[in-house]
Amino acid sequence: MPTRKSGLKHMRADEKKRIRNARVKSALKTLTRKYELLVEKGDKAGAAKLLPSVASAMDKAAKKRIIPENRASRQKSRLARKIA
Repeated sequence: MPTRKSGLKHMRADEKKRIRNARVKSALKTLTRKYELLVEKGDKAGAAKLLPSVASAMDKAAKKRIIPENRASRQKSRLARKIA
């Protein structure tokens, strides 16, 4: 437990960031699962519609440093290859 005021403030901010990061990561996983389910079913048209929103969400998460930029690029590439 921090003893200084600034340390307590950092703790509060870190908790807020942790919750935000968890929310964003969970949403990313949900979108990715929906996309992969559409690909498995063979609904390429539906998957093609969903791919831009998945890519956009990954880019936003990478921009906020929630996930690394290289991971976002790699996952987007792999998802695009699944539909091809």
